[in-house]
Amino acid sequence: MHDRDQLYIGGQWVGASTGARTPVENPATGQVIGHVPEAAAADVGRAVAAARAAFDGWSATDRMARAAALAALRDGLIARRDDLAKVITAEMGAPARLAGGLQVNLPVQVLEGYLRLLADQPEPERIDGSLILREPVGVVGAITPWNYPVHQAVAKIAPALAAGCPVVLKPSELAPLSAYLLTEIIEAAGLPPGVFNLVPGLGPVAGEALASHPEVDLVSFTGSTRAGRRVAAVAAETVKRVALELGGKSANLLLPDADLAVAVKVGVANCYLNTGQTCTALSRMLVHTSQYDEAVDRAASYAAGLPVGDPTDPKTRLGPLVSASQRERVRELIRAGVAAGARVATGGPELDGLPEPGYYVAPTVLAEVSPDNPVAQEEVFGPVLSILAYRDEADAVRIANHSRYGLTGGVWSADPDRALAVARRLRAGQVDINGAGFNPLAPFGGYRQSGIGREHGPYGLAEYLELKAVQLPEAR
Repeated sequence: MHDRDQLYIGGQWVGASTGARTPVENPATGQVIGHVPEAAAADVGRAVAAARAAFDGWSATDRMARAAALAALRDGLIARRDDLAKVITAEMGAPARLAGGLQVNLPVQVLEGYLRLLADQPEPERIDGSLILREPVGVVGAITPWNYPVHQAVAKIAPALAAGCPVVLKPSELAPLSAYLLTEIIEAAGLPPGVFNLVPGLGPVAGEALASHPEVDLVSFTGSTRAGRRVAAVAAETVKRVALELGGKSANLLLPDADLAVAVKVGVANCYLNTGQTCTALSRMLVHTSQYDEAVDRAASYAAGLPVGDPTDPKTRLGPLVSASQRERVRELIRAGVAAGARVATGGPELDGLPEPGYYVAPTVLAEVSPDNPVAQEEVFGPVLSILAYRDEADAVRIANHSRYGLTGGVWSADPDRALAVARRLRAGQVDINGAGFNPLAPFGGYRQSGIGREHGPYGLAEYLELKAVQLPEAR
């Protein structure tokens, strides 16, 4: 059992103000593997007070001190890679090859990116007679999800610390155990008391207490669009800065001159990354009518051959969904898609042969999906690919942009200039051309209901900095 009974506040492990505890399930077995305390509003208040007390000292540290802390955090992640991977697999079902790879490697890369930024100290900006200063925003409340529990925490902690801001972290109640390992690594890094604080708990209690606290200057949230709306509303009462990284329903445009076999295979793999529980999943594949049937056949054949099962098995590509409720939500969306006219090319909501127990859904490909079908409009967050047909390039762009989201997109073409021209027309925060990889130094975030603000690199760091204009005497 991975039982934990304390919070981390002010550089110390302390008890919660109540005895309430949250069970943590292994989604591959349905068994409880541990418990964590539920922080109450009073506990969040203690953590915020500790962060506020630490702000003056930490914000005054030089870049070398902050870089040393981030380097120690990076080294700690690398040293405990195996421990982190095992816990991530146990608490949210990520296949072992993904947990030991992307789930830990990506936050290491993010930290290395901020170390590069700290090593390069630009001269203060001047605008005529004004000096433009960039100063830490203050106390940061970080509320993170379960699908990439370490990465999403580091994506907020790293820029906050680099900017000179103390942090209070509220991890998802579905996957809080890895946050404890991360906290142990941070503690070993030797940060001053109060610079980092951990308050696990429920979203409507600890999350809302953090987002609404008047001494929190910025709340950074990653999760569903529905929950993001609530965070923004609660935070608005104290007019604090809000950064939101929310959902997506991203389109992958396969232009007729693309290598169809490669584009379909890579597109399916992208959609099913982390068992489809990835906000950047390219879950709508758009194919020209002349190639549509071939693309559906290729996608269905590839998806049907993906190993589904025990996430601790190195051969497994798709593990369980994170919870029973998430599995049922995915099944219901598949059913709604079929009711709206989609055809199941492979998989489906009910399929014999899936592992038992555990919260598994078969890798599913849906064909004959219309742009207004629920599976083409709602973020499924499971291994479900919808394939849509388009007539011409203008029609493809129209369908791709027919969404309330705008997080990511993909374009495939043998002509790089044509692909770039189409990418420019997509209303999305990031677009991959011909399967190009993720860049942890580039800005990450979305248009419309996919969020507010950006993470990673210099644009991510800017979210944690305030701008101050100092008017110098010679300007008069």
